[in-house]
Amino acid sequence: MQAPTRFSTALKLFCALGLAWPLAAAAADAPAPIQPVDAIAAVVNSQVITRNQLAARYDQIAAQLQRQNVPLPPKDVLEKQVLERMITERVLLQHAQETGIRVDPVMLDQAIQRVAEQNHMSVEQLKEALTKDGMGYERFRDRLKDQMLVDQARQRDVDNRITVSDAEIAGYLQTQATQGANEQYDLSQIYIAAPENATPAEIQAKQAKAEEVLQKLRAGGNFEELSASYSDAPNALQGGALGWRDGGQFPPDFLQIIAKLPIGGYSNILRTNSGFHIFKLNGKRAQNEKLMVTQSQVREILIKTDEATSSEDARQRLASIRDRIEHRATTFADMARQYSQDPSSAKGGDIGWVNPGTTLPEFQKVMDSLKPGELSQPFQTPLGWFLIEVTARREKDMTAERAKLEARKAIFERKAEEAYQDWVRQLRDAAYVEIFPPY
Repeated sequence: MQAPTRFSTALKLFCALGLAWPLAAAAADAPAPIQPVDAIAAVVNSQVITRNQLAARYDQIAAQLQRQNVPLPPKDVLEKQVLERMITERVLLQHAQETGIRVDPVMLDQAIQRVAEQNHMSVEQLKEALTKDGMGYERFRDRLKDQMLVDQARQRDVDNRITVSDAEIAGYLQTQATQGANEQYDLSQIYIAAPENATPAEIQAKQAKAEEVLQKLRAGGNFEELSASYSDAPNALQGGALGWRDGGQFPPDFLQIIAKLPIGGYSNILRTNSGFHIFKLNGKRAQNEKLMVTQSQVREILIKTDEATSSEDARQRLASIRDRIEHRATTFADMARQYSQDPSSAKGGDIGWVNPGTTLPEFQKVMDSLKPGELSQPFQTPLGWFLIEVTARREKDMTAERAKLEARKAIFERKAEEAYQDWVRQLRDAAYVEIFPPY
């Protein structure tokens, strides 16, 4: 349970941007007003994207950029970027659905509850806000479900295959010591994708595109506007913001350049195996000196769902196990050894001391709500249904361990992001996509 997870990526994005992004994004997929003729903008495998749908999404993105005080790119440029994003969304969603990923209604309800909580609302207040925005709760629910499907596909196909070795951590820490990587940087980027298997002519064209962007920046162009116009990054239409990153997340040669940038300054073109990057430095700060965390000692029983075990079967089985433990007919450890489908079953379900932020959000929420010695009710996560018990809690000074923990997290995130870009590109290349004029 303590492996890094990105399942909550979309939910964190929703919460970070408040209600504006999810409501507008969901509204963009709402059926456009009925028109006499709705031409096709693109075909993605067996589905079409209509011009009315594209126009609706364009209006949403344009309004979002204006709220951020970002000058709008020329309409044809931004419209082409928006269409590419819609195509990629369709490809990823189709892949998730075709490979058997499903979102249980209970799991979806839990996700909606988290979105409401992060926006300091009840679910009823969220529904009212959605209605007032003109989009509606059901449309929002459908949009969130689609994002959860894609997130689970990413976790299965990308994140779960990422490993971080002790040697990589040691190298990261050495970089921190020698390159001043104990600083954190608030960055934005413009990214021009150029995969390793691209032909020399394709790479030359991508480099020329990056050089064109750099020339526009040097001529006084707006970074966020150029991101929306040219960048291939998933957050291009949000101005390319990356947020705060540890210096050690970057290769040493990148860090040397980023560390010397003035606030508001941007780098020259930097090359990686996946493409060309231009970074803008928005801020810089030192990491905190001391880190205190509340750790929970936890035991767990996991029942996975599959074709033979439905979600309700798993829930009922754990409810029965919980009842037996509560009435002292057996012990948690015995039940974990007998029934749990987690490797911790050999230890009676004991997963040791758990740091905050290292588990799935559903697991974290339930864990934090329990008192030592208290059993949870059965609850669902993307990994299956859990029954847990917090056996103890303590305050732990993690200052000494923080460097290794943050090194592992930073390396994981860097490798996962690179792998994700490759994954998206491979799926996009394998899909049948036909774009109709004038795009």
